Amino acid sequence: MLLKDTAALVTGGASGLGAATARELAAKGARVFALDLPDAVAKAPEVDGVTYTGADVTDAEQVSSAVELAAGSGPPLRTLVNCAGIGPSARVAGRKGPHDLDLFRKVVEVNLVGTFNTLRLAAAAIGETEPDGNGQRGVVVNTASIAAHDGQIGQAAYAASKGGVASLTLPAARDLASAGIRVMTIAPGIVDTPMLATVGEEIRETLAEGVPFPKRLGTPEDYAGLALDIIEHDYLNGEVIRMDGGLRMGPK
Repeated sequence: MLLKDTAALVTGGASGLGAATARELAAKGARVFALDLPDAVAKAPEVDGVTYTGADVTDAEQVSSAVELAAGSGPPLRTLVNCAGIGPSARVAGRKGPHDLDLFRKVVEVNLVGTFNTLRLAAAAIGETEPDGNGQRGVVVNTASIAAHDGQIGQAAYAASKGGVASLTLPAARDLASAGIRVMTIAPGIVDTPMLATVGEEIRETLAEGVPFPKRLGTPEDYAGLALDIIEHDYLNGEVIRMDGGLRMGPK
């Protein structure tokens, strides 16, 4: 699918995976709308071709407004990349007692419900566009995690939410096939994003050493490059792709 002269919506677009993807989409000639929380948007750097809009992915009205903005910008809305997410950790039961239920709900609400909320609203808008020469109207790229398959100690909520995103991929692709919309998911491994900003250099080196090859942390640019490969490859649909350097996570 060609990106030039189309519109794209990226959630979590003010930093990390989303910011890198927004930059790459804009470099390909897309008009990009980067959706993120207002505080994150206020700190985002200016990027040619990228318009920031403040919204919470769990809020139906806010996301609907962002989708309308992107869809009404002129070029057809063809692309959604869902990068918004959170990753707090807590054991199911530990010294401090049972896992906080509100925390579990929050993680699932942002990571899974937020992904689906944006997917459903953007897909409806994409489905209203004219198809390209191959009968395709657009593509959605969601973000899971290798924690969906190899969840570690303290990742019950995170792994459950990302497992839901992975499991959403095929049925969503089947639902949207008649509209000419593909749905794919990337499951990143250990990526050097703001989530790792508080981790010391020694721990970062240890994490990188655990990756079979290449022995380094992933980068937001690695993710963005894969997302663009998926968008431009018309025969990829309904699949989850691990981006982890061959890493399989241990219990901790």
